Amino acid sequence: MSEPTRWIDLDGAVNARDLGGLPTADGGATRRGRVLRSDNLQDLTVADVRVLIDEYHLKNVIDLRSDAEVRLEGPGPLVRVPSVTLHQLSLFPEGGRRTDVTADTPDRADVVKALPWQGRDAEGTELDRSTGHYLGYLRDRGDNIAAALRVMTRTDGSSLVHCAAGKDRTGVVCALALDLAGVTREAIVADYAMTGERIDAVLGRLRASDTYAADLDSRPADSHLPHAAIMEKLLARIDEEFGGTEGWLTGHGWTTEDTDALRERLLG
Repeated sequence: MSEPTRWIDLDGAVNARDLGGLPTADGGATRRGRVLRSDNLQDLTVADVRVLIDEYHLKNVIDLRSDAEVRLEGPGPLVRVPSVTLHQLSLFPEGGRRTDVTADTPDRADVVKALPWQGRDAEGTELDRSTGHYLGYLRDRGDNIAAALRVMTRTDGSSLVHCAAGKDRTGVVCALALDLAGVTREAIVADYAMTGERIDAVLGRLRASDTYAADLDSRPADSHLPHAAIMEKLLARIDEEFGGTEGWLTGHGWTTEDTDALRERLLG
């Protein structure tokens, strides 16, 4: 009998999947319907919302987009569902010229130029650049990463974590959660790379938005791919510099009780 797919078929999102069914180092597996991941939720249809509410009992949405993205794109249709709580937890610094300067700027073109990932370092290999960006999330917004993981421990229904593509920011947060739960490194890396199966559809959606189109087209095609080596290197750096994911999290107020709660939610 074939393994059930982890993909969630939605009309308004192309990179949605369940983090259940992933093997742990002790021979177990993550539970289905506990934590979901996705690309942007702006285009969810009424039918999509019903799938998430009725079939996955969605209660909490972890939105990793920046303040600028939310202002430009909006919070999405789930904000109108009373039973769902939205948690906006940007992985970019939200102070200074990259975001606050846009608040009173009437020209949309100027706003887009101020998106927080603009002006990133283009030097080095794609592996080094991507790993550097991911380490930047940990350096700049450890508070929000810890908060996102705590949302995943809630027992009132499933949680869904997303950003724009559901690849980078979502990939890092999900990888840390899975690592903390004891999922094998091979499975964590494979889940990250799984977005590559839908990358053309993901980029097609983002190019339809003025917020993302210019940035996507200014970058090499290879920079959009979720290469397994990127996640392998990130996790290795966390091991080397912090003694692992839990060691890094303790520097951001994370406790053993938090770890137990996350493991119980993902595995119990």
